[in-house]
Amino acid sequence: MKKNNILKDKVKRIKSLFRNFKRTWKFVKEERSKLIVCLILSGILCLISAITPLLSAKLLLNLTEGLLDNLLKVAFFILIVELTRNIGQFLYGIIFNKYMMNTVSLLQYNIAKETLRLETFELDKKSSGVFIDRLNNDSRDIVNIFNSFGETIIEVVTNIGVLLAIFFVNKIIFIYYLLTMIILFMLEKMKMKKFFEIDKKRRKIQEKNTGMVGELVRGIRDIKVLNSEKEFLTLAKNKLDEANDERYKMQKVRHKYTLIVNSIKDLSNLIFIALGIYLININNLEAENFVVLYMYKDKVLGLLRHFVIVVELMKEFNVSADRVFEIIEDEKFSKEKFGDKKIKKAKGNFEFKDVSFSYTGENPVLKNISFKIKANETVSFVGKSGSGKSTIFNLMNKLYTVDNGEILLDGININSLDKDSIRNNISVITQSPYIFNMSIRDNLKIVKEDMTEEEMIKVSKIACLHDFVMRLPDGYDTVVGEGGLTLSGGERQRLAITRALLKKTEIILFDEATSALDNETQEQIQTAINNMKGKYTILIIAHRLSTVIDSDKIILIDDGKVIDEGSHNELLKTSKTYKKLYEKELR
Repeated sequence: MKKNNILKDKVKRIKSLFRNFKRTWKFVKEERSKLIVCLILSGILCLISAITPLLSAKLLLNLTEGLLDNLLKVAFFILIVELTRNIGQFLYGIIFNKYMMNTVSLLQYNIAKETLRLETFELDKKSSGVFIDRLNNDSRDIVNIFNSFGETIIEVVTNIGVLLAIFFVNKIIFIYYLLTMIILFMLEKMKMKKFFEIDKKRRKIQEKNTGMVGELVRGIRDIKVLNSEKEFLTLAKNKLDEANDERYKMQKVRHKYTLIVNSIKDLSNLIFIALGIYLININNLEAENFVVLYMYKDKVLGLLRHFVIVVELMKEFNVSADRVFEIIEDEKFSKEKFGDKKIKKAKGNFEFKDVSFSYTGENPVLKNISFKIKANETVSFVGKSGSGKSTIFNLMNKLYTVDNGEILLDGININSLDKDSIRNNISVITQSPYIFNMSIRDNLKIVKEDMTEEEMIKVSKIACLHDFVMRLPDGYDTVVGEGGLTLSGGERQRLAITRALLKKTEIILFDEATSALDNETQEQIQTAINNMKGKYTILIIAHRLSTVIDSDKIILIDDGKVIDEGSHNELLKTSKTYKKLYEKELR
């Protein structure tokens, strides 16, 4: 039973290997001409490495026999061979690096593209290190392995040829080499098993550590403000030590078996010389052939090393490919799903029909919620924190999918619409917008790559950003740091509002977008919103009711339900809850 399970496991791994090679080939084949040239050059270099010991033996024999004229000829020929090797290695390095960079770029682009397609809840529950590590490290491992695998296979074939040549020269030496290789192979197999068990664990720890390093950089301000450097560094050190312990275990295994293998090789070298002397004495081996066989001993034992490398490469390739294709293909991580219906330019009508939603599958955030929004209306959502207001916006933009009910955009269920029909028609300005570590101009180009200078300045003025930018040393070319670290909260939000206005969507969602602004700037933004009223569908989430009293409609949310809706004046008359909130704010 146990043997059957082992056999099934091996068959499964072989199938997985071929499947991963097939999946990877579609990226590698884009640069296959360079790969083929690399393999040809590898073959030539391997052939040269097979000839060199033979030439060295010839050189030694000519020297011992006093054939000085032949000695010079052989030395000159060795020079030609070595120069050829040097040129081949140079060309190989240049071509391989170009092939590797292009293929890695293509692979990383696809990982990044598919990461952007992941369901939002996948990003919520996973550390960023899971995706960063696969994008940076595993993609390079796959491409590097592809070339190393081909190069090593050529070495194996070359060394098998050497071993066969030894068989015809002397069968006793051939059997001796074979027995030595079997012993060394068993040791290497034991090493590999332990090595990969540890490496699998190390990779998981490494993913977490990559995420933690990202948290350190992104949260550095909060760590300083909380005066938590000591505590955070202690936590970081514990996690880094855990990963380093696994690396140490791997290196310990490597060094332990290297010691044993090298000692056996040294012992086998002594036995080989003793065996050679014995064979020469009984006239079973000629002295010059003994020299040639001795020169080839590293090649023969290298056959085992290269064979082990092939096995290691296949295992490493399989691990890296599995991790990468878990993202590229829909194997482990769920991807966003959209329909195929298209709306080029939405009117802006929204309707929620008995919508329920939960982030975790339990404790619903929205409970059979229903409301309608007409095109070009300005509608505000108010209510206590945690009542479900931001969740409504997340569902409108299809960052999450409803559990029950329907969300209609211009009368069409958004689950039936393609991605562009939803997100090219909706702009969201959040409470904490993410600003990218690039210039202000490039942060705006993310939304519209072909924007003109006039467009950029116009929307920046509407968002009250332009005057601030003009005070910066490099103006719109000022780099703002990761997450917009060099900007204040209000400045980040004004930049986010500028991005949304530049996008020119028919529907604009303000999720507490003015909460971090001072009163003067808030009034300016409020004026900008009022200037857009009647031209766009504007939806606003706000805690301060004073900022939304001019809305066409106010929807009061409590505990995931719509409890009242109407204009400000209507709600003051009909809703005790709204009136209470308003009077509390006035006080």
